[in-house]
Amino acid sequence: MNNREQIENVKTQFIEKITDNMNAFGVSTSVGRVLGIIYMNREPMTLDELSAETGMSKTRMSQVVREMIDMNIAERVFKKGVRKDLYQVEEDYYQTFISLFIFTWQKAINRSRNFEQRLIQKLDTLQLESDVAEEDEQAINELLHEIREWMDYYDWIQRVTEFFASGEIFEHVPKKKT
Repeated sequence: MNNREQIENVKTQFIEKITDNMNAFGVSTSVGRVLGIIYMNREPMTLDELSAETGMSKTRMSQVVREMIDMNIAERVFKKGVRKDLYQVEEDYYQTFISLFIFTWQKAINRSRNFEQRLIQKLDTLQLESDVAEEDEQAINELLHEIREWMDYYDWIQRVTEFFASGEIFEHVPKKKT
């Protein structure tokens, strides 16, 4: 194996490690692989280039890139003289982690808030009934108390995501300088 092949082999291994790491954060292997490919390419790539590199269809590649843009880990960029859309990824590992963390937890927070509202509405409706037994009233109040604790927990998670998004995390846990 010559030097060029060995270098390409290391790049491929690195892309697979990025894929594994992204998967550990709850990101699909397709997104992780595309992120790794663009990152290791060191310059923006077109959907055609990404399709050729991954073996995925251009339609699937478009879906993956759109998902990455939604996660705030990729963006469409313009390059003079290039007619096709180009996509680049965040090169700062810390920022990629923060974007994924915020995206994942914000989805969980939103799902939880919808869930909380539905449960509160059901319990409020039950409380308004005129023939609620005392033990049922007590059970409803206990559930409402539990939901309030649940809501406090998700408010805390919201504040944690804001802590990461603001960059304040780095004041408490600084990036390691190499």
